[in-house]
Amino acid sequence: MYLKKHYKNLITHEIEEEFKKNDIPILDIGDSIKMSILIHEGNKQRIQNVEGVIIAKHKSQLSTTITVRKIVQNIGVERIYLIHSPLIKNIKIVRKAKVRRAKLYYLRLRSGKATRLKTKFN
Repeated sequence: MYLKKHYKNLITHEIEEEFKKNDIPILDIGDSIKMSILIHEGNKQRIQNVEGVIIAKHKSQLSTTITVRKIVQNIGVERIYLIHSPLIKNIKIVRKAKVRRAKLYYLRLRSGKATRLKTKFN
């Protein structure tokens, strides 16, 4: 029984390594990031830049996701992105923040200057 599980894990690990991206920077909670995402509209493709703050991160090897929050026309917008998705072309860290929480869901209740995070300098 144990050997079957171990063998299955080896196979899935090999498959996941094939699709994993190696050029992703180390992302932490509270980082302000800028991402380039490939958007399909009909038969056309374009790259859209998205900028926001990482408020949550869920680690699960190939299906690792981040939740990015940004303010658009005074309305908070959150979106979950797969880090290893082929639609994400690049991720750039704009600013690192000093936070003491694993999830920054409290930012949903705040607006304006109250949503600012302390900058990490090292």
